[in-house]
Amino acid sequence: MSSFTAQKVDQGLAGESPVSPSKKSSKKSEHPIPGRPGVESPPVAEPVEPREPLEPKPDQRSPAAVSPTGQGTGVAPGSAGQAGPYLTTAQGTRLHDTDHSLKAGARGPVLLQDHHLREKITHFDHERIPERVVHARGAAAHGVFQGYGTADGITRAAFLGKGVETPVFVRFSTVLGSRGSADTVRDTRGFATKFYTGEGTFDLVGNNIPVFFIQDAIKFPDIIHAAKPHPDREIPQAQSAHDTFWDFVTLHTEATHHTLWNMSDRALPRSYRMMEGFGIHTFRLVNAEGSTTLVKFHWKPKLGVHSLMWEEAQLINGMDPDFHRRDLADAIEAGAFPQWELGIQTFPDTQDQTFEGIDLLDPTKIVPEELAPVQPIGLMTLNANPTNYFAETEQVAFHPGHLVPGIDVTDDPLLAGRLFSYLDTQISRLGGPNFGQLPINRPHSPVNDMLRDGMHQTAVHRGVAPYHPNSLDGGCPFLAGADAGAFIEVPVAVPAASKVREAPASFSDHYSQARLFWLSMTPVEREHIIAAYTFELAKCYEQSIKERALTVLAHIDPELCEQVAAGLGLSAPTATEPLTDSAPSPALSQLGALWPVEGRIIGIVAEENGNAGVVRAVRQAVLDAKMVPLIIAATGGALDAGSKDPVTVQRTFATARSVEYDALVLAGVPEPADDAYGSRDAKAGTGSLTAVDPRVVLMVAEAFRHGKAIGGQSGAESILVLAGIPADAPGIVQSERGASVIGQLGELLAAHRVWERFPAAV
Repeated sequence: MSSFTAQKVDQGLAGESPVSPSKKSSKKSEHPIPGRPGVESPPVAEPVEPREPLEPKPDQRSPAAVSPTGQGTGVAPGSAGQAGPYLTTAQGTRLHDTDHSLKAGARGPVLLQDHHLREKITHFDHERIPERVVHARGAAAHGVFQGYGTADGITRAAFLGKGVETPVFVRFSTVLGSRGSADTVRDTRGFATKFYTGEGTFDLVGNNIPVFFIQDAIKFPDIIHAAKPHPDREIPQAQSAHDTFWDFVTLHTEATHHTLWNMSDRALPRSYRMMEGFGIHTFRLVNAEGSTTLVKFHWKPKLGVHSLMWEEAQLINGMDPDFHRRDLADAIEAGAFPQWELGIQTFPDTQDQTFEGIDLLDPTKIVPEELAPVQPIGLMTLNANPTNYFAETEQVAFHPGHLVPGIDVTDDPLLAGRLFSYLDTQISRLGGPNFGQLPINRPHSPVNDMLRDGMHQTAVHRGVAPYHPNSLDGGCPFLAGADAGAFIEVPVAVPAASKVREAPASFSDHYSQARLFWLSMTPVEREHIIAAYTFELAKCYEQSIKERALTVLAHIDPELCEQVAAGLGLSAPTATEPLTDSAPSPALSQLGALWPVEGRIIGIVAEENGNAGVVRAVRQAVLDAKMVPLIIAATGGALDAGSKDPVTVQRTFATARSVEYDALVLAGVPEPADDAYGSRDAKAGTGSLTAVDPRVVLMVAEAFRHGKAIGGQSGAESILVLAGIPADAPGIVQSERGASVIGQLGELLAAHRVWERFPAAV
């Protein structure tokens, strides 16, 4: 499990350096708070004495030091970074000035001979590369995957062997938004994993939703064009609540299943650490004897699958657009390493490639886990942050065709297009065919490919015969057989057929699995789906699109259709074909189980002049429970600042919001601070409340309506009263000692929210 320690996390996943401004120096803080920019606190004055560059932070890791051809170099992973105390040109010449252009006199014209000016500006002009058309906004981390050996009987892939450890790099992303958009928009999330195996690179490129909008890749440009901002105004950004999206998905009803998932809580993950991943397609595994098995890949988070409330997501987009990437990076820096089990659903490799009547080549269909349980085959732990966002997170290049012996593709028509598209787009984004030589993309196994030249070629190839066969290079490189680890495509028989542009009849079922998903939801999850459809469709301008969408919903469930129609002020149509009923799949619901609470954030509200000892005790209890404290007080700085153990304030009432934490502890009853009035901080309102700072009351009220557990020591009842919360409401924990409530809060947090506060029926 994760190495979550009080030493590492101390006072939370976010906040300022615990060193007070008056005491800052180059000395490393004893208990750094995650989120600190560098390894040392800077001095007030500009440093002028030359010194070696600072080391990366302990939570950061660079790509492995392998050559462009996959050979181990034996040098430290960070050796590709810049080194040395002096500023130089790109050619290594030291510079004495980088603030002034070379001019003919102090007031004269700038001279064309200023090579440093031209080099600096030219490089700056070309810093940006084309962002990804989809999945542009991402966050990533390094880690390790350890095989369980449980897949040995069905695949010869060596990295899945028992105890085999494989370095990985994982990139999470949103689909629709630009690189500068917000994290917590309603959207599908990418979950792409690069395995640096000894047999070559394997990329498992999936999403947090197991089905896709379309069944054939030829329609991919259409769905993305429809979902992206309108081309005339370039709005709305990073969202599907607009006419072109709903126009397409209501005309192409094969999108119905994915759209329903997208309107569910799955489109609003609480954290990348609490997000499921799916390979979407059906793959074919091959064992040592050549026998084949069809499989679907699943990533199961150890912390469980949890989501934000829609209002939380909207608030976060304004308060902290980087919420998900910050959460991932801070958790890793704190030692709360996120983990996922890789699992597979297995199916016999029959000629029709179906299972229990479900077409395994249809990417808009799932196989319920009750029919085919997910079998764990390995554990992934993310334990290091990138050293450089551009070099690693932005330049990493995934491709579903990066396969290793023992893993092969199927004839899924969506996958076929992806096998072309991913390679094609990397050439455009990364400047040529040699993108695999970028450090983050380099295989960890030897590369001897006979591919030569091209833009950004960094390997220095030897020999005179880059062709096969040859004799001038002694015949090298030679072809390998299966016994030497070659990748050999499975010789699948292709039935006699005519060339046609059509889909199999089984692809025409667009509603049964969407109905299965709806029937598998709990009442509160159904409420959220109803609200999402109502919100999204209400944002559409054209009435005909709303009416068409209601016709689609009528084929999922009449209650869903009626509730959304009521919200839109329209009549609910009836289905034109019988609805298909099936037993609900509990695995599709996010509710009903208890999960670990490691890394969950606990907000602690403190009085400015209150008992710092109480806050210390609460903070320590949170750390002991392997959760993360976030100290919130009227002003910044520290509580009990003159003591040997000051308590660093990480948020003020002006900067804090309930969306930042998973549960709240009231360790005091703060009086209104000096800035608690509307013209200074709009959250304070009119400032008419005189007993308690109104922003604390707002914070408590928000936390309560979002289903979060709230704890407090004696006296906190007055805050609950002002927030309109009954003291005996579900999820309210009180004690004479604030620290004693942490255990009960942890028990409540295991279910993610206090679901008893929500209606038991739609």
